[in-house]
Amino acid sequence: MKRVGIILILLLISSGAFAQNREAMKKIESARIALITERLGLTPDQAEKFWPVYREYNQERREIRREFRDARQGVDMKNLTDEQSKRLVQKSIEMKQKELNLEKEYSNRLSEVISTQQLFKLKNAEKDFQQMLLKRIQDQRLKQGQNQMMKQRREMMMDRNN
Repeated sequence: MKRVGIILILLLISSGAFAQNREAMKKIESARIALITERLGLTPDQAEKFWPVYREYNQERREIRREFRDARQGVDMKNLTDEQSKRLVQKSIEMKQKELNLEKEYSNRLSEVISTQQLFKLKNAEKDFQQMLLKRIQDQRLKQGQNQMMKQRREMMMDRNN
């Protein structure tokens, strides 16, 4: 799930207008919901109970990661002092422990809504979604690069003809 956060940030940075970003985020979220719902085989009753708890879990996880990013902000990562390194290592360990505690808590809560088999499938579905999203972004970047090269070639050909 860490990569998804990074990918989403990259999507926000790379797209143009805020409205486009919001629309892209909605599409990504819809695709994630569809994939997870399908992979877990959620019944309508399970889905109704599952998604609010899962969204809450993701929100709390984002907050933990934001806290770590905030701790890193303003620190020159290339010229860390020993004290800064120690603080960041400690903060990283604290973040991982908070994430683990959060995962334990929400695994218990989610297992009241879905089976343990579905809970196990959830981790795989999250991982698969991240990989699919990464591949799609890489494919888009490759396509953009190819389009840029074609544009440059056309311009060079036009310059030669003039």
